[in-house]
Amino acid sequence: MSELERIREKAAAAVNCTGTTLPSGLRVLCRTMPGYSTVHAMYATAFGSVNRAFVLDGKQIDLPAGTAHFLEHKMFESEQGDAFDFYAKTGASANAFTSYDRTCYIFSATQKIDENLDILLGMVGKPWFTQQTIAKEQGIIGQEIKMYDDSPDWRLLTALFRCLYQYHPIRDDIAGTVESIATLTPELLYACTDAYYRPSNMVLSVAGNITLARAVAACQRAGLDKPWPEHRVQTLLPPPEGPVQQKEVAFTMPVNKPCFALGYREAPIPRGDTRREVICDMLPDLVCGGLTDLYRRLYDEAMVNPEFSGDYISAGGCCAIAFTGESEEPRKVADLVRAEIARLRREGIEEELFTLVKNQMYGELLADVEGVEDAAEEIGAAYLKGRSLTDEIEVLATLTLEEVNQALQTMLLEENSAYVEIRPTGTDEEES
Repeated sequence: MSELERIREKAAAAVNCTGTTLPSGLRVLCRTMPGYSTVHAMYATAFGSVNRAFVLDGKQIDLPAGTAHFLEHKMFESEQGDAFDFYAKTGASANAFTSYDRTCYIFSATQKIDENLDILLGMVGKPWFTQQTIAKEQGIIGQEIKMYDDSPDWRLLTALFRCLYQYHPIRDDIAGTVESIATLTPELLYACTDAYYRPSNMVLSVAGNITLARAVAACQRAGLDKPWPEHRVQTLLPPPEGPVQQKEVAFTMPVNKPCFALGYREAPIPRGDTRREVICDMLPDLVCGGLTDLYRRLYDEAMVNPEFSGDYISAGGCCAIAFTGESEEPRKVADLVRAEIARLRREGIEEELFTLVKNQMYGELLADVEGVEDAAEEIGAAYLKGRSLTDEIEVLATLTLEEVNQALQTMLLEENSAYVEIRPTGTDEEES
């Protein structure tokens, strides 16, 4: 057995996930966890807020901002009633969320697992929309949109993406606007479910006190064990981006302390390119993560609080790395991050730091699969991105310092950056 084969075998054993693909095209994944009483299930589709245009059976469909999120809300409603009412009778805790690249429906339960799986698969598998129910939901989501408008974190990220991108839908709020969702119709929503809520574009991932056979049996009861009629679907991407739209933006909000974001637009990550994903995930921690000298200096000098961090965002056709936080000296912090990126590009990343960050990422990944909720959601999310948690562990084990240093030469470039600052209401500095 080669060294790579040994690494992969060890990685698969650490994750301990089984799976199968049904005749309908649905992928079912299960992490059975002996000793746990809870089951967590996630039924997810690779359809998120950035999916705004597609061709369905030869017809182009253009969607307003907020469609995927609106659809998430509507999937709980059927002619028989609201799925939340059905879950309440079983004692399950249910929810759903929409991100840039996926929509996920989840529940946690300790009893009546088969019944809860039937509710989950039934509500997502049988969409029901009318003009009247859509109009009702438009009012409800309109209130939710106003809540997002009051969130500094969300406003900061949205402003950053509007600086970095001219065309990509990541510029728009996941929930859309009151005006955009007002244009939705039953026909548009049914087109979305036909295109993206087909089993071959979805995954059912479960973890805890459950077996793969039990999850598959639920799929059989839902008719997902038979071939599914497929539509011809082509997702349309926005035009290629030119230079960064705007280098700096500042505005005021009722915040106690200035908030800032320093972001970098990166090349999109091809689906299934786990190596590139891991490098993008690792770079922020190498620049100013909790293990770095820069973070310790910023924290010791009270320039940032523990919430300061770097992260990457990757969704169909776009990728960005962002450093965000609160600070009384936001521009100084951003300049120190810029200087550290330049130093690392010039001198190279220290081998000790690289090893520490690799081990930290490995530990976080293993910690995720030890929690029932995280395990179900992580194995499902990885599948939708074209990889598995085993792939991630394998990449971490084989990734070299030379690869990351080489990647840094073409990433986190100043010409691809933008800076956003939120100042407390009442400051003398004018908005820009």
